[in-house]
Amino acid sequence: MFLKDKKVLVTGASGFIGSHLVERLVDMGANVRAFAHYNSRNDRGLLELLDKEILDDVEIVMGDLKDQEAVRRAARGTAVIFHLGALVAIPYSYVHPFDFVQTNVLGTANVLNAALEYGVERLVHTSTSETYGTAQYQPIDEQHPLVAQSPYSASKIGADKLAESYERSFGLPVAIIRPFNTYGPRQSARAVIPTIITQALVQDVVKMGATSPQRDFNYISDTVNAFVSMAENEQAIGQVINIGSGQAVSVGEIVERIGSILGRRLMVSPESDRLRPDRSEVGLLMADHRKAASLLNWQTKISLDEGLKKTIDWIERHLHLYKVQLYNY
Repeated sequence: MFLKDKKVLVTGASGFIGSHLVERLVDMGANVRAFAHYNSRNDRGLLELLDKEILDDVEIVMGDLKDQEAVRRAARGTAVIFHLGALVAIPYSYVHPFDFVQTNVLGTANVLNAALEYGVERLVHTSTSETYGTAQYQPIDEQHPLVAQSPYSASKIGADKLAESYERSFGLPVAIIRPFNTYGPRQSARAVIPTIITQALVQDVVKMGATSPQRDFNYISDTVNAFVSMAENEQAIGQVINIGSGQAVSVGEIVERIGSILGRRLMVSPESDRLRPDRSEVGLLMADHRKAASLLNWQTKISLDEGLKKTIDWIERHLHLYKVQLYNY
């Protein structure tokens, strides 16, 4: 197994996918260093929710992707880097776009330079399906045009192209993973599925933005499997690979499915104070996953209903971690 006993760095380790990846890598026998964003509270984010036995085997380094020296220190001595660190809140990108450029583009440049300096064996760079914008054709393959419909997606396109250039210019062994929408335990209510679940657990009215957008939803364990496969498969070097189920489900249907699992009919109330400009709304994202299947032998294993049930069960047990806004009608 390629990753067993390897010194591995995970940036963005305190986030949703990052914390699950750290957990998996420790289980696989990797020697994991987790790079988490420094804060004055010494809060290690979602890493705090890992079992103590797992966390005891993780070296946690606090820092900032924008700090070149902090990134160099974190990368020193590592053989594999999973670069997940990024600002990802799309609504916030409309308010402070320059912050996204600094973290997502400059931060990625710092990671790439450190990886090049220390001669890492593999760097898995994390992209996003948001780089495609609204689908011009479906399902979306890796040749689909990149369309920046938000400052967030623009910053990720820039980071992706920078990573691609380091592979082509300097021979850095970079593989670019492009996950579609991931969900599951520990995800923040910033994302749509936890937003629905946290409200649905305490009331029958769910306050939402647009319910028509369609997304390709993938359970967290399937996404983490793809990250591991990207690092272990030499054929992934120099490639951009979509990670998705190949099925698109509307936000409105997600509300219905969650209601069905809970045994209740949920009503949707429109949210009036959304930050997303109208023309920036991405209508449809559905992956063509044939490349992942052929190069990585990867496919989804957890159905949407099974994944939603697992997520509901976890959030219900940890509802105290969420700020649930109650609405009276």
